[in-house]
Amino acid sequence: MIKIMKYGEISEDEIFARVTPQFDVSGIVSGILADVKENGDKALLAYTEKFDGAKLDSLAVTKEEIDEALGLVEPEFLRILKTAAENITKFHKLQVREPFVIDEGNGVIMGQKITPVDAAGLYVPGGTAAYPSTVLMDAIPAKIAGVRQVVMVTPPQKNGKVNPAILAAASVAGIDKIFKVGGAQAIAALSFGTESVPKVDKIVGPGNAFVAEAKKQVFGTVSIDMIAGPSEILIVADGKSDPKCVAADLLSQAEHDKLASAVLVTDSSALAKAVSEELEKQIPLLERKEIARASIDANGKIIVAKNLSAAIEIANEIAPEHLELCVDNPFDYLDLVRHAGSIFMGRNCPEALGDYMAGPNHTLPTSGTAKFSSPLSVDDFVKKTQYTYFTKEALKDIAYDVEFFAKKEGLTAHAKSAVIRLEENDE
Repeated sequence: MIKIMKYGEISEDEIFARVTPQFDVSGIVSGILADVKENGDKALLAYTEKFDGAKLDSLAVTKEEIDEALGLVEPEFLRILKTAAENITKFHKLQVREPFVIDEGNGVIMGQKITPVDAAGLYVPGGTAAYPSTVLMDAIPAKIAGVRQVVMVTPPQKNGKVNPAILAAASVAGIDKIFKVGGAQAIAALSFGTESVPKVDKIVGPGNAFVAEAKKQVFGTVSIDMIAGPSEILIVADGKSDPKCVAADLLSQAEHDKLASAVLVTDSSALAKAVSEELEKQIPLLERKEIARASIDANGKIIVAKNLSAAIEIANEIAPEHLELCVDNPFDYLDLVRHAGSIFMGRNCPEALGDYMAGPNHTLPTSGTAKFSSPLSVDDFVKKTQYTYFTKEALKDIAYDVEFFAKKEGLTAHAKSAVIRLEENDE
């Protein structure tokens, strides 16, 4: 049963405790990375057979397999995928950055150019659940950014095929290449390249502890979006909220995995009790009830605060991946929220809208990193490059200031480089 805590009567260590990994996989992951770096496709095929139970002749997904998948999924699902893609595209197109130039006519020109990465790798989970929504959320911003080659990796099923729903989403998103490989070995393949899998510049997408650790270890060889932890939801709700809806929204994240955390912060003790009771009614009805049960019992909590402002301050300290504001006039509270991955406003905006159809991205910072990180966006797939131009006359106006500054730092070569052109001109 979910824990109910009254803020001020329970230690802050317990209130703000975070879910932490239960075992260290760094050694296992480093071994897998080294193996794939040295042995390429041979290692990938061996790990796919070992971990996924699929004996493959080839890692690449063919056009025929994609066409087969499109024929297997329901036409209604294809329609929904396309609608979701349209909404995601509409939102993310507004994130596109424009280059700028500063030219004040004094011989100095400065600016910034925007360039997409050449290749991006998308990791799409295929373990306890397959997520075609992640395909859309990760691929569409990359395509909008102008990435030349978008490569997807995802573990196959035991029959050697990829879940048809994932391939259908990949087709809708316009992904360029798809490979049947998952886990840390997939991250290694994208990082180093193999005979089949091309090396990429950036890897994005969620995964299990092995995938997260692999992304952590390859950072520097490639860029990554974030180190994703277990899924989280925090709901700020007042006493007028429907406990059935609040409980359902908590369970929408608890069913992800046993380490997921679902938190309610409310100013109503009556709502706290009602939601606790409602959870007990709804959990047995879920298809993934064992996972949800473990998540709620181990990591779920209801925190009773003195008022809604205090509830939002608690939410800011936790900095959740998903934050629901189940209150009247939610926009009155929006500016009070400083730290959250994505905010769902009002009583009719369940977090599941954001997972699938609304348009904002669902690849979000977890584990409190929303205090300094952002959702996946078009920005993740571009680089900003500065440039500077000075005429000879413009250089004269500033060179001796640069020389003085450089000497203050003891960097005499810096100082000399600033004035040497002027010395040559004086001769």
